[in-house]
Amino acid sequence: MKTTYDELGSLIIRIGLGLIFLVHGWQKFQGGIDGTVGFFESLGIPGFMAYVVALVELVGGICMMIGLGTRIISFAFLIILLVATFTVSWGGGFSGNELHLALGLMSLYLLVAGSRMAAIDARIGRSESA
Repeated sequence: MKTTYDELGSLIIRIGLGLIFLVHGWQKFQGGIDGTVGFFESLGIPGFMAYVVALVELVGGICMMIGLGTRIISFAFLIILLVATFTVSWGGGFSGNELHLALGLMSLYLLVAGSRMAAIDARIGRSESA
């Protein structure tokens, strides 16, 4: 495969996005998932969803970084970001949502464009990352 600046840019976004979500998921477990469960419940979200979100962030972050299921993981990240934006931080308007917006746009880009450089999907011939 010929290396292009577009693919290099996608790789950089994929690794950065994956690392951010990996760290967020890890922090949820390291800090005691019970606090996250309680926070979810205080928002009216079932507590078990804290485990789901933490696992998606942790495992999805790893998968994103290695390029396994890039488009699927990007979609899952988008859902998490949309829910977080509209349940937690939207009350303040745009201010405070810049990170959600940036991560959401990165996820949307990878959902649309994929990322094949240094990706497991490209190695095993899966077209999903193409």
